[in-house]
Amino acid sequence: MQELGDIEQQVQKKIKPNEIPKPLEFTILATHNYARASIMRLPHGEVKTPVYMPVGTKGAMKGVTYQEMDDLGCKLLLANTYHLAYKPGGDLLEKVGGLHKFVNWKHNILTDSGGFQMVSLSQLSEVTEEGVTFESPYDKTIMHLRPEDSIHTQNQIGADIIMALDDVVRTTTVGPRMQEASERTTRWLDRDIAAHKRKHDQNLFPIVQGGIDPKLREQSLNDLIQREANGYAIGGLAGGEDKIDFWKTVAQCTAKLPINKPRYLMGVGYPVDVVVCSCLGVDMFDCVFSTRTARFGTAFTDYGFLKLKNKEAANVFEPIQKGCQCQTCKSYTQSYLHYLIAREEVACHLISIHNLNYLIQLMLNLRQSIIDGNLIEFINGFLKKWYKTEGSIPQWIVEALEYAKIPVEQF
Repeated sequence: MQELGDIEQQVQKKIKPNEIPKPLEFTILATHNYARASIMRLPHGEVKTPVYMPVGTKGAMKGVTYQEMDDLGCKLLLANTYHLAYKPGGDLLEKVGGLHKFVNWKHNILTDSGGFQMVSLSQLSEVTEEGVTFESPYDKTIMHLRPEDSIHTQNQIGADIIMALDDVVRTTTVGPRMQEASERTTRWLDRDIAAHKRKHDQNLFPIVQGGIDPKLREQSLNDLIQREANGYAIGGLAGGEDKIDFWKTVAQCTAKLPINKPRYLMGVGYPVDVVVCSCLGVDMFDCVFSTRTARFGTAFTDYGFLKLKNKEAANVFEPIQKGCQCQTCKSYTQSYLHYLIAREEVACHLISIHNLNYLIQLMLNLRQSIIDGNLIEFINGFLKKWYKTEGSIPQWIVEALEYAKIPVEQF
């Protein structure tokens, strides 16, 4: 079996130092059916995929510094165009040379277009064919966000990957509004492409929409693939839909999207979900859950979620997870974190570091198992630990992995 380091060195030799023929080079190193272990080369360095992208919505991680993100091995994180357009504003970011320089981040950034805020701020927004109008939750001022505005601001921000502005509705929406949103997303994409002024160093990803309607998804896939892009996103999921609909929609999209382009599943970051969807052929994930749940005292472990607020943790003088190499686990016990949660904000910081490290390492370990040819063993080992307390693996996971040709060993 060829070592991963040898394979990656061969990939490096094909590209001259400091020379990027395109703003994105995607090289698949190994596969297991639909799952892929790849290298995505971007203007600010290489990213090993499958990858989890931490979310710094307003250009900053909540409770974690950029230096700490670097120490965790993060090579690609997410920021949000809508919030950055308000503060500090696109003009200021362009003046200082973009978000990378503003926050002193040397690795890659992906910016969401602002489309998700049509759902999260639906009470404060109105959507028309021209674009979306928001009332600011900060000061009640009005923002008109057209595809052209979103792309212009993302050009000013200077992210390595920028997202097309899409018409986003809740996943469970049915009927004419879902069809309208899916078809409008395609029309807006043409305006996104026309407005994009930095094709040489920024990658514009279209977003597949259509909810959980297979026909609408198929139409969206066909329409978007006709427009050449360096990568594609799968949007409109993780919004309360049934898990069977969830995995089948992901599988429909990965089966149709180009093999030689990265695939980004938006807003998905539960450990089980990223593992299953990696097996279905997804390369990129993001979600605020890792840090949001940390602020409520919940940590990720191989055996599921650990609620450090619970009184049982008061007498556990061990780290969150034995063997974890994050600074939190190397330095503090569950008992100490339990004590901090009710008294000090630093507890959220420490648990966030652990949760981010957990997901980053989970993706690296899954990726390595694809290269080593033991993905089946890795997946079954992960599931047996994660569902040890429940005693059985949910049927949707079994069905999804059977589709991915990964047999699941029930307890």
